[in-house]
Amino acid sequence: MTQHTGVRRAVPDDVVELVRLRASLFETLGGDFFDPSPQDGRWRGAFTEVLGERLTADDTRVLVVDGEEGLAACGIGTVDQWFPGPHSRNGRIGHVIGVVTDPAYRRRGHSRAIMRDLLDWFRERDVVRVDLYASPAGEPLYRELGFSDHPDPALCWRP
Repeated sequence: MTQHTGVRRAVPDDVVELVRLRASLFETLGGDFFDPSPQDGRWRGAFTEVLGERLTADDTRVLVVDGEEGLAACGIGTVDQWFPGPHSRNGRIGHVIGVVTDPAYRRRGHSRAIMRDLLDWFRERDVVRVDLYASPAGEPLYRELGFSDHPDPALCWRP
């Protein structure tokens, strides 16, 4: 994988900062999907636990950029094994989860560098497609990197 300047893999000592950055992402999102409010902090403990388990897993890549105090940016990629089909020769689907830059470090190319490393990592794993959900602020970057509208409507079910 090509390591872009300033991007590194996250380590266990980064977990507190990763939780902080993920929380800042949810503060900027809205709508019914994020009800209950992200201010309900119960998700943080669950995120910390799962992150600790997945930080070094082969199917997960957590990348960060250091700031002067704490992390400037982070991004998470995962690879799922789905069933192969005509549209997915090997069934490997990548997901980009929560690329976020601290407001004090925005417009410096950190998200772009993280995304380039994640895309390299996905290529190394021979994924056939990478999915993500883009915020309005992030959408231009993802489109510039080659992402396009998914042909299927995004639906979800919440039990």
